[in-house]
Amino acid sequence: MSVDRVTGVDSAEGAASGGVTDSPAGRLQALFEGHRLTPTQRRIAHSMVRRAADVPFLSSVELAELAGVSQPSVTRFAVALGFDGYPALRRYLREVVPVEPAAEAGAFNEYQQAVEAEIENLRHLAELLADPRPVQRAGRILAASRPLPVLGLRAAASQAYGFSYFAAKVHPDVRLLNEGGTMIQDRIDAAVRAGASALLCFALPRHPREVVDTLAYAQDVGLTTVTVADSAFAPVAKHSDLLLPAAVGTGLAFDTACAPMLLGRVLLEALCDDLPDAQARLEEFDTKAAARGLFVE
Repeated sequence: MSVDRVTGVDSAEGAASGGVTDSPAGRLQALFEGHRLTPTQRRIAHSMVRRAADVPFLSSVELAELAGVSQPSVTRFAVALGFDGYPALRRYLREVVPVEPAAEAGAFNEYQQAVEAEIENLRHLAELLADPRPVQRAGRILAASRPLPVLGLRAAASQAYGFSYFAAKVHPDVRLLNEGGTMIQDRIDAAVRAGASALLCFALPRHPREVVDTLAYAQDVGLTTVTVADSAFAPVAKHSDLLLPAAVGTGLAFDTACAPMLLGRVLLEALCDDLPDAQARLEEFDTKAAARGLFVE
């Protein structure tokens, strides 16, 4: 089976839907898909997707600065995509990526610019969710796994914890893996012995090598890996059976992850849709919470 790393659906199924590819970012992702890109080239591709509306009007030097690579790397990237050089790639992009009005960045201070960038990340996520099938498929896969291990280390640990906290209210056995070390594979083995069929991973930059290795191990022991990552070109992509991208903000000293968090909540909704007793479990929790006085009204 050919898996589309951008949308997470089968390639034939993705071609049948106009959802994602109708957006500038989606068209760029479709252009990159199917090419074997180096880590430097994946960085360029990721930068282009994040600035999809601006890229057709950037010079190779400007794109290199945006991606943090050398200008020759941009030229080699264009050739790797099948173009004679960057000018040919830019001409192509001007044809397939429509111009979209953008707010004047100079009108905002640095804090506002960070917020505006996150708003743009959320808009991009909304475009991807125009085709709901990848998330729906992920919901089915995760709901069917008993137990359900949820992996997230370092920067992604809070994403994994938040998902696990809510998922445990509707799923009978959620196992949080938010601490690395030599025991993490033991815990995956225990989940497999208990009947697990899938693993959910949250992967954010900087990507720990241990997350990549753990995903590879999960696949080796037969788990279907569903990953929420900052990019379809993230290092975890090659070990993800279904990858759902949600960009992080990079305008502040530390990355912001509003879009990955929201995508996690969307996944929770899809999970609930495939658990027939989810509503009953939630009502039972509310009843017990009221009896115990857990929350202040």
